Amino acid sequence: MTAITHAAWLKAAETQKLIAALEAARAGGSRFVGGCVRNTLMGREVDDIDIATQLTPPDVIAVATKAGFAAHPTGIEHGTITVVVNHKPFEVTTLRRDVSTDGRRATVAFTESWAEDAERRDFRMNALYADASGAIHDPTGGGLDDVRTGRVIFIGDAHQRIKEDYLRILRFFRFNAWYARGPVDPQGLHACADLVAGLDTLSVERIWKETKKMLGALDPRASWEGMKAIEVRARALPELSNDDRLHALCTLDADLMLPVDAMTRVAATLPDQESAKALARRLKLSNEERDRLVAALGDDVKITSYMSLREMRRAIYKLGNEAFGDRVKLAWAASGGDKAQAWRALVAHGQMWTPPKLPLTGDEVMAAGVPAGPKVGLILREVEDWWIDADFPDDKLSVIERLKAVAQGLS
Repeated sequence: MTAITHAAWLKAAETQKLIAALEAARAGGSRFVGGCVRNTLMGREVDDIDIATQLTPPDVIAVATKAGFAAHPTGIEHGTITVVVNHKPFEVTTLRRDVSTDGRRATVAFTESWAEDAERRDFRMNALYADASGAIHDPTGGGLDDVRTGRVIFIGDAHQRIKEDYLRILRFFRFNAWYARGPVDPQGLHACADLVAGLDTLSVERIWKETKKMLGALDPRASWEGMKAIEVRARALPELSNDDRLHALCTLDADLMLPVDAMTRVAATLPDQESAKALARRLKLSNEERDRLVAALGDDVKITSYMSLREMRRAIYKLGNEAFGDRVKLAWAASGGDKAQAWRALVAHGQMWTPPKLPLTGDEVMAAGVPAGPKVGLILREVEDWWIDADFPDDKLSVIERLKAVAQGLS
């Protein structure tokens, strides 16, 4: 029997304490499920640990409380209790079956059947369970094969799975981007194409979350093109139209082993700042996300592969490290990937150099005899411009001398 007894997260003290407490309440009634099992089998990093259980939510709370763990009913209407063991959170969810669905959310009933719980999940690779010993259980009969071969296949009838939640169309492409090692499953693709209009019923927040996750894959290009082919992008992501720059950026990330940043990828697909603002309004991005995309797509500072270190520092001081890094990667991608060594040096310097703070305050300006008021700010800006032109000297005396000269010149 396949097992994952080697997994570090399974052997961790927090995991063992929780599963032991759940098993003491009902032997064989709790199993690890979903991403932690799938990723372990595929040699991927595990971020979250989910547990499926035959215990009811009140029973889970009782077990956790008795063991001295914190229990939070974060999704109790769907059977989910977040149990925290020594600051480590685990989502513990009672086995469920769907009573009704409307394409966005489901009404569920609790069950004790592992098969029923598996049948309501999306893909066979996500319906793998591991018991307390690490032994794998595969109720659908295809999950293990899928993780071995890198196939993303819906459980049962693909059309029915999608009708239960139309977000599964986006998840289909996201999981292919992350886990597939071959062509897209044709039956799944045809079902997504047949039901693509269902995307119109989804909340924009769910669409945005899934998009970011997909573009965070090492190489999402095949999925991105698949989404375009069946008009998923035309319906859900019309602003993201710059395919050439995204493809070039993905090539750089993969070939040069650059860190993948989903937000830089999103910026790459946007033609300009106005499209970034339109996307932010429509999909209800956070202010921080909107501002980052807008800054990445600005053209107020010229970015070239032949920037001098002095020019680079000026740009970083004006833009900030994050926006500078985004613009360098986008300019590099737009250039066709030439002059890799020079571009890579800019990326590295942009990460290492921290913009200094002007060693002058408004109080020091007033101490030099400048009365409080608008003139203080004007002088600060004049001194700052000189300091930037001088390449940010760490010389307080020189800054004070410049302050005196500016103050005298403007008096």
